[in-house]
Amino acid sequence: MSQQETAATADIVGRGFRDGARLFRDWFAELGEAAEEQGQAAYVFVIGSMNEVLLSFDLPIVFPEVNALQTAIRRVSGDYLNEAEDYGYSPDVCGYVKADVALQLRGGDHPMGTIPKPTLGIATNGCNTYIKWAEIWERFYDIPIFTFDIPGTRAAGTQSRPGDEEFAYEQKYVAGQIRELIALCEQVSGRKFDIDRFREHLGHANVLGHSYKQVLELNRNSPAVFNALTDGTVYLGVANSFRGSPEGAKYFQDLLQELRYKVEHGIGVMGQKDGAPEVVDEQYRLALIGAPCYPIFRSFNDLFQKWGGVFVASTYTWYATGGAPIGFQYDLADPIESYAQGVLLMGRQAMDSMFHNALDIETRASEFALDGVVYHPIKSCRTVSTGLADRRHYATEELGLSTLYMESDLVDPRVVSEAQMRNRVDAFFEGLSSRRRQN
Repeated sequence: MSQQETAATADIVGRGFRDGARLFRDWFAELGEAAEEQGQAAYVFVIGSMNEVLLSFDLPIVFPEVNALQTAIRRVSGDYLNEAEDYGYSPDVCGYVKADVALQLRGGDHPMGTIPKPTLGIATNGCNTYIKWAEIWERFYDIPIFTFDIPGTRAAGTQSRPGDEEFAYEQKYVAGQIRELIALCEQVSGRKFDIDRFREHLGHANVLGHSYKQVLELNRNSPAVFNALTDGTVYLGVANSFRGSPEGAKYFQDLLQELRYKVEHGIGVMGQKDGAPEVVDEQYRLALIGAPCYPIFRSFNDLFQKWGGVFVASTYTWYATGGAPIGFQYDLADPIESYAQGVLLMGRQAMDSMFHNALDIETRASEFALDGVVYHPIKSCRTVSTGLADRRHYATEELGLSTLYMESDLVDPRVVSEAQMRNRVDAFFEGLSSRRRQN
């Protein structure tokens, strides 16, 4: 590689990670400004966040789930959880909820800056905790809470589709709720809804969703071009927090360019060795089912990476978008009805990815040439974790995949044992290695 090519590679490879970190620093800085000015803010969840509507009213958007996971990555989540439990919340309550409760008790004090108080909360049925969680904000701040009901799939294989009579009824139901939310935003913000601004945000969301879908599909290549656990979580964060914005659209266009460059030059997943970037020697292609272990986020990945294990797919990058129009394009000529269709499809996709993910694994096993599947149930979220043992049995017995079932948590360091995890992971790879030799 020439000196010029080396310089170009250094500039483009890793850009998505660097730009994502910068965007989030800016994000938290803007929230800090809103808190200092005691301005308005909307609290939302990743599944059904309604970004495009809220951006049309210039309402700063706060994702309590993102705030909670950041306390774990910054190694302070234990303090927040203890404070919420001292306040009266049970150890069995979702760790995300308790981290947020402690954040409110601290007046918005967060390791990334100050979080503004809410003037509006939006909850959906995408997670069975959301509605009760939003009621906490209602009690703390006496603010309006909008509860959004997205019709889900009743049973595997029964999902209605565009063109079905049932889907038309569901879409009409969602569109009615969107109009109710717009009226509430007008009341809270004191501004009239501008449908042309709404179209602009939908256009940015179209660019993001189209690019994000291609990003995920690029990991079918060998070697994989990004780690679906570490890099994928950064991409996911941008897809949620910056969806509908020009910054989010540009980020994913640039990211797609970077990853295509890596495919063209045969550059795989980047890791670290002695503090310097290094391409990981991909030996085993893995999928992650569940949520990340944020209290030891990097260390968790290193347990697999030292064996040459690379996460090429993760259900987290699908279900936790919860609103990014992956594979769907909004019709800007009919924005409200089209938005209703997108919210219905994307919200339901998020729920299906959690509740009916065995078929998702089957598809990824063939498309992504998986060597194994890692199931990571977590104490803090029964919604994500329920049924994973049965899913693992299905993948092992019916699909013939090598699997690992390993429980910890996404925010609570008190139930994370890195030593025990290491033993389980090492045994898993020893089995994979033995199986490969036999074949």
